[in-house]
Amino acid sequence: MVTIKEIAKECNVSVATVSNILNHKPGASDETRKNVMAKIKELNYKPNTVARNLKTKNTRTIGVIIEDLTIFSIPDIVDGITEHCEENNYQILLINLRLFKKYNDFYYHRDDYYGRVGAEIDKLIARQVEGVIYVAAHERIMHCIPENLPVPAVMAYGYTENKDIPSVVVNDEDGAYQIVQYLIANGHRHIGIITGKADSIHMQERLLGMQRAFFENQILYNPKAVYYGDWTRKSGYEGAARLLKQGVTAICCMNDLMAGGVYDRVEEEGLIPGKDIAVTGYDNRELSGYYKPPLSTISLPLHDIGYMASEVIMRMVEEKELKEPDGVYRVGCHMLERNSVSNINGNAREE
Repeated sequence: MVTIKEIAKECNVSVATVSNILNHKPGASDETRKNVMAKIKELNYKPNTVARNLKTKNTRTIGVIIEDLTIFSIPDIVDGITEHCEENNYQILLINLRLFKKYNDFYYHRDDYYGRVGAEIDKLIARQVEGVIYVAAHERIMHCIPENLPVPAVMAYGYTENKDIPSVVVNDEDGAYQIVQYLIANGHRHIGIITGKADSIHMQERLLGMQRAFFENQILYNPKAVYYGDWTRKSGYEGAARLLKQGVTAICCMNDLMAGGVYDRVEEEGLIPGKDIAVTGYDNRELSGYYKPPLSTISLPLHDIGYMASEVIMRMVEEKELKEPDGVYRVGCHMLERNSVSNINGNAREE
């Protein structure tokens, strides 16, 4: 491998002169600069950026800790982080905790793995990362990132309740608001809701968004038209059985899997989804596009959450002012209109 010393010898200049030219520092004449750059190209010199970064303590490396790579939300978030890092000449060091593989979803309600998170952060700091991003599998309040770290940290898809450790999350309230507004625009005012688990932040914020849409359209919120599910297809089926008896014209599910259960029950009743009753989902899981008819749903901005988390951590590394004083960055969803919602404007049932 060609070295700076060899370049200097070939050009009959000092090593310091070559180094200054490589680092765009003043001092060398235009002719000397031109000769050195020509020799660098001729000899195909490649600077040792690792050694240089270690010397300046600028490794341009971000540590990324993920809860479990097999959870559907995480790969897209990591892809967003990676894209932004590549655009800014940063690299990532990835650690997969494999929490779901070890504990199933029971770990969502425990904190005994926090110690391991701290240990993994220590390993990343020892490898001279400039910042750490923790990627959660789903949104919840967590205090797993130690305070007073020597490098900045960001939580992606979770809440830290600490403005010094910013949180980048989905704007679930707005996403749910969008989908109910869509149903109302298509003439539906008798809308049933199938929620996820009651202790989920996703569920709570989505319900708030739905209630806001009802209020703004002067539709009385009916608690009896809300079935509390558990995110499973079975709970969608059971919720549909109850809501159909109430004469709803649309069923709004808080995830796509429960919407599949609604399809099952609706078809058992001899009805056609998207024609006899409107059905919507949430999350835009791959399966939603293969339902018959394809499911209208909300697409989660997972890639954008990762991208923004990387933006925030780099602002912190560069000691720039953060945009959100409370430390919470909310990323918007977007609506996917497919064929599972009929337009019943003018239908007598809704008068």
